[in-house]
Amino acid sequence: MLRRDAKVELLKRVPLFSECSKKELGEIARLADEIDVDAGEVLTSEGASGREFFVLVDGAADVLRDGVKVSTLGSGDFFGEISLVSDRPRTATVTTTAPGRLLVVTDRAFRELMRKLPSIQLKVLTALADRLAADAA
Repeated sequence: MLRRDAKVELLKRVPLFSECSKKELGEIARLADEIDVDAGEVLTSEGASGREFFVLVDGAADVLRDGVKVSTLGSGDFFGEISLVSDRPRTATVTTTAPGRLLVVTDRAFRELMRKLPSIQLKVLTALADRLAADAA
């Protein structure tokens, strides 16, 4: 089980939360659940609705779009933020290729956080816009 400080350090590296204060990161860490996964687990399915955001603590996963591998994720990588913030369908399928551990923030916890700490809203929206712009380029 990760200590809160370790969760904060992981979350600080995620661009979606990179501008958040230590206090804000602590609140996000408090809401993040830690789960263990086996190899071969489908974490997101392209086109499906998304209800959580993931940070890969340990392990590896492949990212597929239209059945074609476009990326491999490793420790510290994250995914699921677009569906979490925008309520859009998942843009890719992510499947674990090795046993691992993840931090998971649900949409309900994320929305609670936005209400509790409105200071995070602009930071998260700016980071999301930056990521979408980079993907479009």
